[in-house]
Amino acid sequence: MKKSIITDASLVSAYMQGNESALGDLITRHKQRIYSFIYSKVFDRDVAEDIFQDTFIKVIRTLKRGKYNEEGKFLPWVMRIAHNLVIDHFRKNNRMPKFENKDDFNIFSVLSDGSLNAEKQLIKGQVENDVRRLIQELPEDQKQVLVMRMYKDMSFKEISEQTGVSINTALGRMRYALINLRKVIDKHNIVLTN
Repeated sequence: MKKSIITDASLVSAYMQGNESALGDLITRHKQRIYSFIYSKVFDRDVAEDIFQDTFIKVIRTLKRGKYNEEGKFLPWVMRIAHNLVIDHFRKNNRMPKFENKDDFNIFSVLSDGSLNAEKQLIKGQVENDVRRLIQELPEDQKQVLVMRMYKDMSFKEISEQTGVSINTALGRMRYALINLRKVIDKHNIVLTN
């Protein structure tokens, strides 16, 4: 069987049964994606390298203890570990990650790489309760737009029609909701993870 078609699950299983090189194959296969995800949050090569190493130390410890049971979900599981270590890094340094790729703060931009929908769903699930609690602190008009957009997945056109305001007003409310949400997060020094 060619290495390129061996599944992650088979490699994990082989490693857990004592085949040390199987882990090397897994790291090689996913290194670029995991490292890129970490780097996109910390913007520092040395820090990203450290977090990448720590991620795989945790992976190895978990596998060695036989505690891994994420059937066929190896990459999302490793990404979740990497994400939690990124959050720990920021918690230690008492600051939230940078948001350089969008004009507006997006509460989920720190939490997942857009290409990893499985990871996005996992993380979104973890923080949903925290986020709902924070949203309660927003002014009513901003809260309404944010809930429609984030939880009901409505377009700004639909939000505009349902609330009776212009699309620009709906966009403005969303923008202020996100800015205010960031202030609330900073005020409470909240880290959105479990």
